Parts: sequence; structure tokens; C-alpha cells
Amino acid sequence: MTSVFTQIITGALPGRFVWQDDQVVAFLTIAPLRAGHTLVVPRQEIDKWTDLPPELLGRVMTVAQAVGRAVEQAFGAPRAALAIAGLEVPHAHVHVSPMWDMSDLDFNRIAVENDQAALDDAAERLRTALRDHGHASYVP
Repeated sequence: MTSVFTQIITGALPGRFVWQDDQVVAFLTIAPLRAGHTLVVPRQEIDKWTDLPPELLGRVMTVAQAVGRAVEQAFGAPRAALAIAGLEVPHAHVHVSPMWDMSDLDFNRIAVENDQAALDDAAERLRTALRDHGHASYVP
């Protein structure tokens, strides 16, 4: 059975993509820590980040860094948080989110965002920031 992330990547489920390349995608989570919370996911379905081939893990981190810079710009955050948890979906992924203080990493505060316009706005702000940083070829 394919993971929910594979279903989003293949288009079987909807996703608000902000980055797409041949190895990695990034899309907004529907259960954000803060507006702009993005998941960076390898296309290859591998359960644990520790099992990713080093080259693919490197690509995931390179994309996460680009998304992190865009998150800082798009949301005026002093930092972009990066977290690898891996328990919620059996498909390796990295969380990138705007961060002002440590409470912004409290995964117990996650709630499903029902405001579709807010998610659309966050995605467009990130796409714009990624384009501003020279990544237009990866922005859908």
C-alpha cells in the first residue's frame, strides 16, 4: 500500500506543492505548526530518513534549506525550524516551519487547517519567495 505522501506526489490526493524536482517535492501540510509549515519529501517511498541513500538525503536537505530561506522571507520569521519526526507517515520527510521561539516546535499544538484560502495564501507566498531566491525552475 502506498503512503499518503506517495498519493499526494502522484496526484491521487491533492497537495499544495511549492517545489518539485525529479527526486524531491515540497508541499504544505494540512496540519501546520504555523502558517507556511512545509513537508520536504523524497519521491522514492522509503520509511525512515536513516534508510535514505546519502545522495538522496543530501538532496532532501538542500531543498529543505531553500524552503527554509523562503519560509523566513515569506513569513518574516527570524528562523526556519527543521524537524524530522517520522512517526506520523511511513515515508521519510522533513518538516520546515517558521519559528519565533521553541514553542513553535510543539507538535502537540498541531491542528488541521480548515481555511483553504489560508493554505492557498501560504503556498503562494512560499512560491514567490522561492522564485525570488532563484528557484523558479522548481516552483510549480
